[in-house]
Amino acid sequence: MQVKYLEDMQTLVGLCKQRGFVFPSSEIYGGLSSCWDYGPLGSQMKMNVKRAWWKAMTKRQDIVGIDAAILMHPTVWKASGHVDGFSDPLVDCKNCKQRFRSDNTDSYLEHRKCPFCGSKDLTEPRQFNLMFKTHMGPSEDSASIVYLRPETAQGIFVNFSQCQASARKKIPFGIAQIGKSFRNEITPGNFIFRTREFEQMEMQYFVKPGTDADWFKQWKAIRWDFYLNLGIKEQNLRFLPHEALAHYAKAAEDVQYRFPIGWQELEGIHNRSDFDLSQHMKFSGKSLEYFDEAHKEKFIPWVIETAVGCDRLFLALLCEAYREEITVDEKGNKDIRTVLGFHPEIAPVKAAVFPLLKKPELIEPALRLREELAETWEIHYDEAQSIGKRYRRQDEIGTPYCVTFDFDSINDQAVTVRHRDTMKQERVALSALHGYLQKGLKNF
Repeated sequence: MQVKYLEDMQTLVGLCKQRGFVFPSSEIYGGLSSCWDYGPLGSQMKMNVKRAWWKAMTKRQDIVGIDAAILMHPTVWKASGHVDGFSDPLVDCKNCKQRFRSDNTDSYLEHRKCPFCGSKDLTEPRQFNLMFKTHMGPSEDSASIVYLRPETAQGIFVNFSQCQASARKKIPFGIAQIGKSFRNEITPGNFIFRTREFEQMEMQYFVKPGTDADWFKQWKAIRWDFYLNLGIKEQNLRFLPHEALAHYAKAAEDVQYRFPIGWQELEGIHNRSDFDLSQHMKFSGKSLEYFDEAHKEKFIPWVIETAVGCDRLFLALLCEAYREEITVDEKGNKDIRTVLGFHPEIAPVKAAVFPLLKKPELIEPALRLREELAETWEIHYDEAQSIGKRYRRQDEIGTPYCVTFDFDSINDQAVTVRHRDTMKQERVALSALHGYLQKGLKNF
């Protein structure tokens, strides 16, 4: 058997649309550039991704959660530096009318020509602010301007003191958040890798000054293990230190994943120093200092940030899981089995239940079994076409187990359980099925 792994993004885009993972947004109206909707399987898988991250964070005694508003006081973004500094250099091609960033386009940097048509008739670069601007209230004037947040982190910083006091946490401790962010990207693309509306999973860990370097190292190791535990191969991950640091950072490294489009950022781990809390103290006039009762001292905490894009992790897990198993029989006939080998924690469907044939005496107990199992897991039911085709459909969406109720099941009260990766089949008593699946999904 030959195994072929994902080589191009278009293969994945087609599978995602066909099987209900991701659809182009507003497609019946021609779509909207770089906007995507998560379908029945995609929305469940994305929820599983968020649940895995949230559990990894908040199971710790030293991390609490928050859900801050998308719209915030506009001065928040002045304090953070986004109003004045959150911009990209933008260039217009006078020939084809395309716009593109001039800071990371190889053909522009090397030859100063348009990457779309090759023309050298270009405008000079000008700064373009990436924040989406809107108005709050009935009037549209400068006093009513608010922004769709470009990151979730600031909602954590402005709530630092309230979270610390209400949760009664001592330094070091962290605040985790999952939420939508919006950036008016000039050149979005590569499927869901870079979009204008996306979901972030961020955790800000507040530490005593002087301990930040050690915590930065610790969080790098913690986050590395998180990806390995979700089934991502170590050879497809790497750390890449930033050559140029952001104005707030003392240190920064990216966790990169080897996508079909090359090595790209999956998560950023940053030592943000005390910049954020200091800035919000300055602009708000409110103290965000922490009082260390044990040492009777006040200080502004430093922050270690871990920030991962939920959509990018979703995409990485799809890329990692995709494989084609190719077999050729004695007559030269080729068979291709497409499999998404998800870790069970991420798989949108944990098990599928089938009646062997479309017969009432098999359908009714199979449906009852599906309802029982659905009290615990995401369970599919399928009775269409042959059992072999049903297995293949579940392989293609990454379902770890298929459970078949056949004519023998009526008498022996047992079912056949098929494993996705090995295709091995086992006979399991109905009374033991729940425990069998529970153990299997945990130790897959």
